[in-house]
Amino acid sequence: MSYNNIMNIILFEDNEINMALQKHDERAVHLIKILHKKEGGSFEAGILGGKSGKGKIEKINRDGSIIFSLDLIHPPLKRLPVRLAVGFPRPIQIRRILRDLSSLGVCAIDLFGTELGEKSYRKTNLLNDGGARTALIEGASQSRDTTLPQLEVYYSLEEWLKQCPWKKNPQMEPAILVAADNVRPKGTFAVMQGASSAVLAVGSERGWSEHERDLLDTAGFLRLSLGSRALRTETACIAAAVLAIQSLGY
Repeated sequence: MSYNNIMNIILFEDNEINMALQKHDERAVHLIKILHKKEGGSFEAGILGGKSGKGKIEKINRDGSIIFSLDLIHPPLKRLPVRLAVGFPRPIQIRRILRDLSSLGVCAIDLFGTELGEKSYRKTNLLNDGGARTALIEGASQSRDTTLPQLEVYYSLEEWLKQCPWKKNPQMEPAILVAADNVRPKGTFAVMQGASSAVLAVGSERGWSEHERDLLDTAGFLRLSLGSRALRTETACIAAAVLAIQSLGY
């Protein structure tokens, strides 16, 4: 497992509980060089998908590996009832989007191809080499969470709309359906006030095609404005998620 962010909680996989943390593991580096922990020192810890609590450094071996123990008493946080789908952005943006949306607590993230989006972006190795999961873990670690959002990939917006993955989650019903769009919007995100859950769709860098706008309208999505400025995909994702979370009262 690899980490590159500020770790406000040290997360472990289930199978790592009884293993030493190796010297060059970024979590060990963070504990010793950033937090300046020594034998007997405690730290915030959790099991991915499980409980959180305290960890303790029992011993630092001569080879620099760390023997630790865990005392986990807090149940995992519940992910927020916000699902965000985004047209494939540049690969370098995907990592940041996954990390930041994970940190914000959304329950699911969907990636799909769009008609105006760059087709080569779908070929990123991030989704196959563990990079996507690492980004999600980075976000969870930043926000002291042990849970990760669900991540799914769809060929196109049309496929995503046909699948309606949000309907498979009882926590998401009934959900307000919103697509960020500054072309002939039907209002602003303020109309979300009072909703109990939200499904958000954000287009790729070039926005939606007219055909995709028709698909969104037919599927019952409100096309709402994020403001008069043209935003980067990652900025639009975070802005939409934050506005939705605020509107839902979290």
